[in-house]
Amino acid sequence: MKAESILIELKELSKNDKVKKSELMTILKKYARIISVQDLMMATAHMRKDGEYVQANYREKYLKVYIKYFIMRMKEVKEKEDYTDSTIDKKSFDDSFPMLKKTFEKERLSNNKKDKFPLIYVITALYTTFILEEPIHPVGSEFPGSLFVEKKGGKFLCPVKDNQKDNTNAICHLCLAEQTPEN
Repeated sequence: MKAESILIELKELSKNDKVKKSELMTILKKYARIISVQDLMMATAHMRKDGEYVQANYREKYLKVYIKYFIMRMKEVKEKEDYTDSTIDKKSFDDSFPMLKKTFEKERLSNNKKDKFPLIYVITALYTTFILEEPIHPVGSEFPGSLFVEKKGGKFLCPVKDNQKDNTNAICHLCLAEQTPEN
């Protein structure tokens, strides 16, 4: 099974009038199972390498968030059974396809077609957004300038969401967090 085949299965699921969390989870679990410990180790090493370019005072926080909430979600996806089997936001799901396709094109760690980092990225984004109904960067994620993702009044707020509005490749378009309002 090729990692990119997830896009075909998701597109097929999208043909339904409504999409249930259990239907999406079946696909996510199936593809999470083809991600090996070695794939996760390669992804972690890549993220650590990318972390070298993050300001020193944010580096460890960045790595903790990305490794814990991004890479380690694969174990959670494989094991999770305790979620409400409601329907997902179909419009947002359907609108995600161009971005998910671009993820497979731009997020490769190598020229190797068997590279699973894009698959990890896609599974994590879909799982976090549609199953957990949480922002992709977890509450408490810190950005330069001592800015944080937070939850207020039942809404998730991100201080940098609008910074990515012109970046068609940004996963932020899928994220359910709203821009933190200016004070």
